[in-house]
Amino acid sequence: MSEVNGNGVQEAKETIAAAADAFKAVESNVNEAFSGLDVAVPEAVRTVAEKTVKQSREAYENAKDAMEEAVEVLEKSIDQAGQGAAAINRKVIDMTQANLNTGFDLAKDIAGARNIAEIMELQNAFVRKQFEVLTAQAEEIRALSTQIASNAADPLKEHVTRSIDKVITR
Repeated sequence: MSEVNGNGVQEAKETIAAAADAFKAVESNVNEAFSGLDVAVPEAVRTVAEKTVKQSREAYENAKDAMEEAVEVLEKSIDQAGQGAAAINRKVIDMTQANLNTGFDLAKDIAGARNIAEIMELQNAFVRKQFEVLTAQAEEIRALSTQIASNAADPLKEHVTRSIDKVITR
């Protein structure tokens, strides 16, 4: 999963770099196209054009910075989710091992039983106990999943909050 996400992040970075190169090429082409003209341009038009170019450059820089920041936030969120998935996998493996050990203990106890009534009693006690254990394990997985989802969403929430603050303060 991280390889796919890493490729997506790399592609986003390459797209940003390509957009910067394209912007520079357009700017160069515009400068070259107008450099051969020997027509007097009124000062007011030149001022407006320079202001427009400056604003366009600033808007591009702001958009580029925002995109790079968004890519970084996404990387953090994906990393958190990946770590969370690994934690859940470890927890499930631990639970499975504990459940298997409990099953083997039951088999050992049944092998030592003296009669059918004792076997039935052992089996009933095992089922009741295992139901409680499975309920507790499901709650552990639910709590862990909730925490992981929150941790994965935190970088995104922080980014949105910062973005809203920037918009409000402008």
